[in-house]
Amino acid sequence: MAVTNKNQALPIGFKLQDYTITKVLSSGGFSFVYLAHDPNKKIVAIKEYMPTGLALRDQGTTVQLDKHGDSSAFKHGLKSFFEEGLALARIDHKNIVRVLNFFRANNTVYMVMKYERGKSLQEYILAHETPISENFVRRVFAELLTGLREVHTHKLLHLDIKPANIYIRLDGSPVLLDFGSARQTLSSNQSNMPLSYTPGFAPPEQYFDRKNLGPWSDIYSVGASMYSCLYRATPQAANLRTTKDNLEPAVSLGSSIYSKELLELIDECLKLDFLSRPQSVFSLQKSIVALNPLSEPNKNNLINKIKNVLNKNII
Repeated sequence: MAVTNKNQALPIGFKLQDYTITKVLSSGGFSFVYLAHDPNKKIVAIKEYMPTGLALRDQGTTVQLDKHGDSSAFKHGLKSFFEEGLALARIDHKNIVRVLNFFRANNTVYMVMKYERGKSLQEYILAHETPISENFVRRVFAELLTGLREVHTHKLLHLDIKPANIYIRLDGSPVLLDFGSARQTLSSNQSNMPLSYTPGFAPPEQYFDRKNLGPWSDIYSVGASMYSCLYRATPQAANLRTTKDNLEPAVSLGSSIYSKELLELIDECLKLDFLSRPQSVFSLQKSIVALNPLSEPNKNNLINKIKNVLNKNII
């Protein structure tokens, strides 16, 4: 159920330490995201911890605890947001959003990230009147999984992989954005913080049995994102599928569009039983690059490079 966000964003032109706010990019259940520039006029994105229902800013700049808010839940979320920033700051990978700075101000915390130019996979899908080509899907996801492997290596799950959070740079390379749901995995403390997931892309264990969360949970979301490239819409939500599974298998939906091997792989990622999915990003990535060669020679180069790297890894 959507919750009306009554919080006010920081005003345009506001000086936040060494950064100047120029635009509000988005607001959600946990945060505001701003466009800003540093003293050298370099553009950055800044995420502000602002949990709906717990914190309030109706005027001024300081974040206050909402009169109905839970102080311990707010502090737990603040700590988890801080831990998320620290975890991401240790990841320096071209396919993962880069954290540049992290600081406290206005009774909350801020994460400064590199601003990427391009458009989301969701925008890319909606801009096309037909399914996204298999060449594009295989190339983008094979490369994206290299970054996701790095995330899992750092004992972090993303838990909100979806086309809107997969950004395609101007050079065609993908970058994974918005680790807002990841903070829920950084602590075993189940606070009163609202759970965050995206219907259609979140796996069933994210709804029902969170102790079963693991790399296979992000793999479900990757499969749902690939499915949406074919379907051009959001797949049926996993919680509804557990009651009545109306999701048409990719092998039938895309029988004349994608190769049978890729379609079977997408269906495998979308298994409701987490034990039936690929259990690691490494195994999924290896399956993608092992598919029959792409027909576009210039795209083969990247796939072959990824394949060579995979062959050198011993997991």
